[in-house]
Amino acid sequence: MATRCDIVAAARSWIGTPYRHQAAGRGAGCDCLGLVRGVWRDLYGAEPEPVPAYSMDWSEPQREERLWAAARRHLAELPAGAVDAGDVILFRMRAGSVAKHLGIVSRGGAAPRFVHAYARHGVIESPLSAPWSRRIVARFGFPEEVR
Repeated sequence: MATRCDIVAAARSWIGTPYRHQAAGRGAGCDCLGLVRGVWRDLYGAEPEPVPAYSMDWSEPQREERLWAAARRHLAELPAGAVDAGDVILFRMRAGSVAKHLGIVSRGGAAPRFVHAYARHGVIESPLSAPWSRRIVARFGFPEEVR
């Protein structure tokens, strides 16, 4: 059974992967969803559902929270509060926009960090600074069977 440490190790194994929209291949390319999909595959094997094509605006014109809805289908939504290593965090990049960025917390506590795929940077580990923290709209855990 996988632990939070296993989740963090899996996420960190993607660091250095270039950014590629809609991709999910460690070392070859991924976006933020591709990173979470890849960690899912590392933990479970097959992905829970096929991912339809999506644009970089993530259904912004339709005002649909598609990424949030998909996270709720497959991950365990956690109450608002302090993040912990292994949490999947969902961000709203601008006030009033749909939530369209994901990361995996690599360290909680006083100096939290997260792993995410970021355009022009690829998969990196970043401090979960105040500007990032303010953008978090939800946090999730991988399903219980891996905790």
